[in-house]
Amino acid sequence: MAQVLEFKLPDLGEGLTEAEIVRWLVAVGDVVAVDQPVVEVETAKAMVEVPCPYGGVVTARFGEEGTELPVGAPLITVAVGSGDPVGPAGDSGQADRTDRTDRTEGSGNVLVGYGTQAPARRRRRVRAQVTAANGAAPAAPAPAAPAPAPTPSSAPAPQPPVPQGPVPVISPLVRKLARDNGVDLHALRGSGPDGLILRADVEAALRVEVPATAEALTPAAPAEGTRVPLKGVRGAVAEKLSRSRREIPDATCWVDADATELLRARTAMNATGAPKISLVALFARICAAALARFPELNSYVDTEAREIVRLPGVHLGFAAQTERGLVVPVVRDAHTRDAESLTAEFARLTEAARAGRLTPGELTGGTFTLNNYGVFGVDGSTPIINHPEAAMLGVGRIVPKPWVHEGELAVRQVVQLSLTFDHRVCDGGTAGGFLRYVADCVEQPAVLLRTV
Repeated sequence: MAQVLEFKLPDLGEGLTEAEIVRWLVAVGDVVAVDQPVVEVETAKAMVEVPCPYGGVVTARFGEEGTELPVGAPLITVAVGSGDPVGPAGDSGQADRTDRTDRTEGSGNVLVGYGTQAPARRRRRVRAQVTAANGAAPAAPAPAAPAPAPTPSSAPAPQPPVPQGPVPVISPLVRKLARDNGVDLHALRGSGPDGLILRADVEAALRVEVPATAEALTPAAPAEGTRVPLKGVRGAVAEKLSRSRREIPDATCWVDADATELLRARTAMNATGAPKISLVALFARICAAALARFPELNSYVDTEAREIVRLPGVHLGFAAQTERGLVVPVVRDAHTRDAESLTAEFARLTEAARAGRLTPGELTGGTFTLNNYGVFGVDGSTPIINHPEAAMLGVGRIVPKPWVHEGELAVRQVVQLSLTFDHRVCDGGTAGGFLRYVADCVEQPAVLLRTV
């Protein structure tokens, strides 16, 4: 009489607790052999074909394709009994005895959680004894086998039988690696305990096959692209930025600020009939005042002497984009200049940069850099420090945004400020204090009156 056995989703190892049904490999009514894959599932780590430890007729499937099942949930039921093939070779005459052997010994498959109670070698020995006790020919070749033997002159050398039973593989990743690369696990000899096949065994088999096909599989060389010499201004910038990244452990902090009052102050200053004041000049004036309060950021690191050198004056560099690339002209003694003088010097250096007339002295010696990347229409950035300086202030675009002003929601002119600094010269407290002071000056320009 047939017995219906339930096969549950096994523990697939590596701490996985559920799997999704990708594709059923059998249908209800199909005859399956021991260790035949019945379903393909996908876990968080791999795609796995799950073999069933019972042989018989599939009577039910649980879960549609795309359904996620927890470990331990029923997958299929299999009717096992007289007349049903239950082994890989379909031993139809021995169903009852083999069924009892499978229930006591398991399928021999060593994948985690399959309900196997004994290793594969024990199972094969017991099955051979059962077969012999029933008078049937054993699975292994024997001298008394009824098959006609070839003549001695043409008989080939005896070859060991290719095992078709369970493969000693635990990891589903190893099974998938072998399947994806066409490696026959039956042909491998595992290097793990009790012949367990490891990932290294499959990879070793792949390395053997690679040299024979490497030349045929080598892709054609890509077409040669356009080469641009890294020299001149572009080469100098590349070298300086690369050195900065290599030597300076930089960090960045940023804050949004309400620039409405700063814009109003500039409008009022420009309404007097005096020379116009640029916005970058006002930010330069704010930077000079902030560096007076936080001199750690107006410095550089002497790596050979292992010393931080704090500088007495502020020589303010500013990033200028030209047709020849990015250059950083330097405004000398920016801490001594007023807004009008700063505006004039920024204009002079910018014109010289665009015309390619900057001298080496006007491009070197900076102690701090101001980068107005808002002119490119962006809000924020994490700039690379202009080596060997210790910091750079970035100013984004000023745009109208919702803002809480005096306890009410209003539309204000908001700017994002970012400070990238050399973490060797100061910690976050100093950098944050500097940036907060800059933001306060942007929001309330009258703060600058205390430092004039």
